[in-house]
Amino acid sequence: MPSPANHAPPTGAVLALAWRELVRFFRQRNRVIGGLVQPVLFWLLFSEGLKQNELGYAHFFPGTLVMILLFTAIFATISVIEDRNEGFLQGVLVAPTPRFAIALGKVLGGAAIAMLQGVLFLALGLATGAATLSGPVDAVLVLTAMALVAVALTGLGFVIAWRMDSTQGFHAIMSVFLLPMWLLSGAFFRRGAEGWLGGVVAANPLTYGVAALRWRLEAGDTSGLPAEPICWAVTAAFAAAMLGASWWVAGRKG
Repeated sequence: MPSPANHAPPTGAVLALAWRELVRFFRQRNRVIGGLVQPVLFWLLFSEGLKQNELGYAHFFPGTLVMILLFTAIFATISVIEDRNEGFLQGVLVAPTPRFAIALGKVLGGAAIAMLQGVLFLALGLATGAATLSGPVDAVLVLTAMALVAVALTGLGFVIAWRMDSTQGFHAIMSVFLLPMWLLSGAFFRRGAEGWLGGVVAANPLTYGVAALRWRLEAGDTSGLPAEPICWAVTAAFAAAMLGASWWVAGRKG
């Protein structure tokens, strides 16, 4: 009978895998530089390009914030493909570690990296007046919404990357699926579109994450947005569903 000491506690495995994602990020100088420059670059481009827009660039801030979370979270999950190609993932899979711990550790690590960049962009927005927080409660709720979106998007990236062995294929899926998902989240529109497109926007779970941020960041007109409790319920359910899906794909054989 194997000794209990040979079995890594699930919590320890989760923390170790999450920490590994962060260490990998900070050891790769290009990723660190890109992680610092990307929010600043997006801010400069969007703020300058949208100054003359009648909605004001504050209206676009929540959508841009979610875009940063999306790009960072999705690119962080490329490490799943890299780990498989390098043999690390196979080693983890045969270790006496629950599959849910593997999925949770990878997702939380990627979400933490996304949050680092998202918080930097949020700080820039607050410093320049593009976004406004009325008090500490709003600050906590905004960070909570960001965390839920980051977890949901990282979980989605994990599900996509888990069965793939090509980063090129991963990028292709991102281009044809994840970018439209963001574009149809209400990031650039005051209200949802009419007809079938409006139905797609309403069915898109990312729509509610953007709306939850817009409610609390006082970023433009909130008329036409889903009710705030609905935004929170759908965003939390999205994050929970993606965590569950990550656990499910990690637990499949083969």
